[in-house]
Amino acid sequence: MEIFELKGEHIALCDLLKLVGIADSGGQGKAMVAEGMVTVDGEIELRKTAKIRSGQTVECMGQTIHVR
Repeated sequence: MEIFELKGEHIALCDLLKLVGIADSGGQGKAMVAEGMVTVDGEIELRKTAKIRSGQTVECMGQTIHVR
């Protein structure tokens, strides 16, 4: 599990995937979300720019990111 320290109130899901290195670019992150490869708090998330806030957990490609 990776911990991501949030610097503001929220971060867009596609940007989070890029910043933690799961996606090589924001575009690739958006494609992963669109394909249903990403879950937020255990539910598939299809909104590419979903606002991820402190306390949420994102999973993609076998990697888990806890946002705080």
